[in-house]
Amino acid sequence: MRRLRIGGEGGPRWFVLRSFVKPFFVRHAEGLLTREADVLRFLAGADVPVAELAAVDATAQHCDHPSLLMSLLPGAVRLGEEDADLRTDLLARQLAGIHRVRVPAAARPRDYQAWTAPDRVLLPASTDRMDLWRRAVDVIRRDPPDYRPCFLHRDFHPGNVLFDGYGTETRITGVVDWVETSWGPADLDVAHCSTALALLHGAGEAMRLAEQYTAAGGTLDSDPSAHLYWRILDALAFANVEKVALPWHELGRTDLTPALLTNRLENYLHELFRAFG
Repeated sequence: MRRLRIGGEGGPRWFVLRSFVKPFFVRHAEGLLTREADVLRFLAGADVPVAELAAVDATAQHCDHPSLLMSLLPGAVRLGEEDADLRTDLLARQLAGIHRVRVPAAARPRDYQAWTAPDRVLLPASTDRMDLWRRAVDVIRRDPPDYRPCFLHRDFHPGNVLFDGYGTETRITGVVDWVETSWGPADLDVAHCSTALALLHGAGEAMRLAEQYTAAGGTLDSDPSAHLYWRILDALAFANVEKVALPWHELGRTDLTPALLTNRLENYLHELFRAFG
């Protein structure tokens, strides 16, 4: 990610250049960056704060690496504990707004993809709550529940949302990283953001997000077992907490040790079973 200042008539303009350089992302760049470019074009007329697409070179015909150029949004990522509850409320309202976006059939993104499966869950090596993990894995052995599909960000979490202002003046100024945009159940987007909140702030904020989401007009599955399925499916995708900790550390949350994250994820699973299972 590079911030670019480009001069010219009318004064300088600021852009963000997103380039894929790691081999895995280079291999998948055409699909990912093309999808993000299409989504940014589509959302230009929607009530969602997104960057303006300037150009895309998904196959590196003109750039050294597959790249997408977009406008620079104001604000910054905030992951600290201060005002975490206030940001949870804003995240819930923003997510409900994303799910209200109406998408013509011809413009619908790909169907959602699950990020784990029962035989792919990497259980923690050190835990005294293995029965809890096994119970969670058993939940996702069933077929996915039926659902009413909608437009999903699919990777909506505090690390992909920009904030400005403080205290009661806090507001969301941008939602970024649309490469995983999908068509699927609203419960899955809520589940993904809830997992991130559980890891960052604990099970309390994770459980509160869904309450605030429905209060903002969002609709979740009325069947508790179906809702539990989507919440557990996402939580288990992040059972490898050592991998999860790396991006949070890079963003300043060095307090999030593997032991702490494991404990928070286990507490979250416990709360999910208490509420829905």
